Amino acid sequence: MSLHLMTLFTAHPAKLINLLALLLAFPGSWLLHATRRREQRAIASLEAQRQNGSGEEPTLDWATLRMNRFFYRFGFACMALALLVSWISTQV
Repeated sequence: MSLHLMTLFTAHPAKLINLLALLLAFPGSWLLHATRRREQRAIASLEAQRQNGSGEEPTLDWATLRMNRFFYRFGFACMALALLVSWISTQV
């Protein structure tokens, strides 16, 4: 089995490097999508609380904002790394 993979790598190195780029891009894109959906749901919930007319103005807590910012950065870093790896595969 390992010999088969080795011959596949020597015969088509660009395809396997591109596969690595795809494996990096998928989690990054999923993380960006999930973070955006979570952020939209939180904003919709805040709007619903404002419509109810509660006494104080509802806001997102600081921990949620920091977590969303981290997930956005990590997702974009995964996408950038995938782009770099894909670009490297064109140079092979």
